Amino acid sequence: MQNMSPHSIDPSDAVSNVAVDLLLTVVTCGIYNVFWQRRQFRVLNAFFGREEFRFVTWILLTLVTCGIYHMYTEYLMGRAITAIQRDLGKPPAENLSLISLMLSVFGLTVVADAIQQSEINDFFAA
Repeated sequence: MQNMSPHSIDPSDAVSNVAVDLLLTVVTCGIYNVFWQRRQFRVLNAFFGREEFRFVTWILLTLVTCGIYHMYTEYLMGRAITAIQRDLGKPPAENLSLISLMLSVFGLTVVADAIQQSEINDFFAA
């Protein structure tokens, strides 16, 4: 992985209020979550310096597989976040990928996204 600094990414594009994200997801019956997911993809891709997560591929395969691909993507995002934490010298959330997968399997993907967003926000903490 390319050694990426959180300073090379605009925090206003990456950091968000998890409570607001959850509220907007509930109020829009999940539609906002699609935009939230896209933002998380952009942030992770910026840290990797390559397009590791492709939004169009994700949305199409998620629809075609009735959500199964989304569960897999949640797992991959957990692994990616842990790898970035290590690269930044921050304590890694070792079980994040498994937690994300399990929450997704039980239909709580929005909770997995909230946990992941909290970890992403911590990339930019001083």
